[in-house]
Amino acid sequence: MSRVGTHLELRIDGVAHGGWCVGRHDEQVVFVRHALPGERVRVRITEETKRFLRGEAVEVLEASPDRVEAPCKFAGPGKCGGCDWQHASLEAQRRIKAQVVTEQLRRIAGIERDVHVEELPGTPDGLGWRTRVRFAVDADGTAGLRKHRSHAVQPVDECLIAHPEVDRLGVTELQWPGVSEVEAVSSASCADTAVIVTPRGAKLPLLPTPKASAAVLRRFKGGRTQSVRGRRGIRETVGGREYRVSAGGFWQVHPAAAQTLSDAVIAALEPKPGETALDLYCGAGLFAGALADAVGPEGRVLGVEGNAEAARDAQHNLRDLPWVRVERADVASQLREWVDMRVDIAVIDPPRAGAGRVVAEQLAELRNRRVAYVSCDPATLARDLVAFMDCGYELADLRAFDSFPMTHHVECVATLVRDDA
Repeated sequence: MSRVGTHLELRIDGVAHGGWCVGRHDEQVVFVRHALPGERVRVRITEETKRFLRGEAVEVLEASPDRVEAPCKFAGPGKCGGCDWQHASLEAQRRIKAQVVTEQLRRIAGIERDVHVEELPGTPDGLGWRTRVRFAVDADGTAGLRKHRSHAVQPVDECLIAHPEVDRLGVTELQWPGVSEVEAVSSASCADTAVIVTPRGAKLPLLPTPKASAAVLRRFKGGRTQSVRGRRGIRETVGGREYRVSAGGFWQVHPAAAQTLSDAVIAALEPKPGETALDLYCGAGLFAGALADAVGPEGRVLGVEGNAEAARDAQHNLRDLPWVRVERADVASQLREWVDMRVDIAVIDPPRAGAGRVVAEQLAELRNRRVAYVSCDPATLARDLVAFMDCGYELADLRAFDSFPMTHHVECVATLVRDDA
């Protein structure tokens, strides 16, 4: 008989990647949400496989000293799945994330390294930071957030981790008939805001007016966006340079993350005037802009980005720098064309799936002395580190940043060096 819906009492032993804690019942592993290491909890089983169970702590029998009351009324068993650690103090959240990164490095890459997760400035309470929030819309047109591992929508009247400018748009106060998703976007550095709607059908339905002034865009299947009214993107300022970012494109969601990561990449690569630098998966050109300043007009920076909108943004953002060129291309394909080129340094910021062994091997062929690998997933980072180490690189440093407070996500910057470059 299935154990889904039944209850167990467990002692929580540790944490696992993805916002889970870990316990055991009759030698079977149980992954538990809404618990903390050291606690004894009553768990409702939500999923069963041959190898393990999943569940959520519905009652805390012995609490951890790290436990706090979740600030959001929609956080907890059976509710919104957006936040994983609202029931833990911010200090404990960073310790947990450090443990997860350490474990992924050890288990997947065989790397023993103590990790410290650094706090980002500007969000001492861990709230009000998320500048992009994608709301799901139910069949009645009510906007909310998905429940954990579910398509079900949890209606919310506010999201506490959303940036105040996102809140001002009032997405959850409006009705969105004929729409499946609404993404609310705000700039971290200026007053630009946007709302991106995904219709359920082929026709765009009549849309409500956001509570605050905002551009409105439509998202098609495949991710392409089209302006309905207002500008197609928002503006961000980092290091004194203004970046245009398509509303549906990628940009760091924490207001302090872009500058923090840009500084971390420059510190990792130690660029010198006159060097050649690569920015792979360059998005709107954030790291390429920082590298351009560092290598100067006597050097060169080559960016590669596969998404058409992002590549156009990067080309626009860096158009005043003749020593910078951005190619719209698949990264692996472009590196094959550059196989005979000499490259000194490179930064890669791949999607969550990672870069893969082929890209690591191609970068090694370019004989660069340093690579900065930016990652939001410690598991794929660890997997790719194995590929880089097989190609002759060593992990010289790894920094981790709490770019996503209250969630299980963590941003890492790994520094890889080659002595024979």
